[in-house]
Amino acid sequence: MLEYIERDFGANPNFSVIWLHGLGADGHDFEPIVPELNLPTNIGVRFIFPHAPQQPVTINGGMVMRAWYDILSMEIAREIDESGINRSADQVKVLLKQEIDRGIESERIILAGFSQGGAIALHTGLQLEQPLLGILALSTYIPLPQKIPTPRDNPHESSPIFMGHGTRDPIVPVQLGQQSYEYLKTHGYKVEWHAYPMEHSVSMEEIRDVGAWMTRLLLQ
Repeated sequence: MLEYIERDFGANPNFSVIWLHGLGADGHDFEPIVPELNLPTNIGVRFIFPHAPQQPVTINGGMVMRAWYDILSMEIAREIDESGINRSADQVKVLLKQEIDRGIESERIILAGFSQGGAIALHTGLQLEQPLLGILALSTYIPLPQKIPTPRDNPHESSPIFMGHGTRDPIVPVQLGQQSYEYLKTHGYKVEWHAYPMEHSVSMEEIRDVGAWMTRLLLQ
């Protein structure tokens, strides 16, 4: 079980958001954003912010830091740490099962992530047997598109996906995000793309858009 921070927004939560941070950060990274989302105050939402495990990261000279998987190269056409990605996906599935066991149906869970965390959110969420309320992927990409099933074989055909990316991102090039968006769109997924004039970060405009998207899902 991953260690995590839990914050309830509103009383008696009947929705959950599991939000995965980026490389070198921790679960506290996106905790302050919750009030900025301006979610409806009459709907209870539980936010889960897991901490990624500590591990050496190749591109950072083997420095040990919180990471969902190793990054072996910064090239777009790079070798991918598939075993690390699958290991983190399995850990996230444990958190998802915990929320379901606590009475939150999968259709009331949003799986969210930024950068590395967003890659795990997409990789995990699109392979689950049960549908989610939505998948939020910020400044990220699909790390292993060949592992993603087509919608006719996937319960997530009706699960909306929000992808947001900075047009000046020097860490995860916007082209990677756009390629993933086009892949999902071409294969029939309900995905929307949002680009922002920023680097590898989030902006207030993006936070407002995410909050509006989440609100639509909570109220549908």
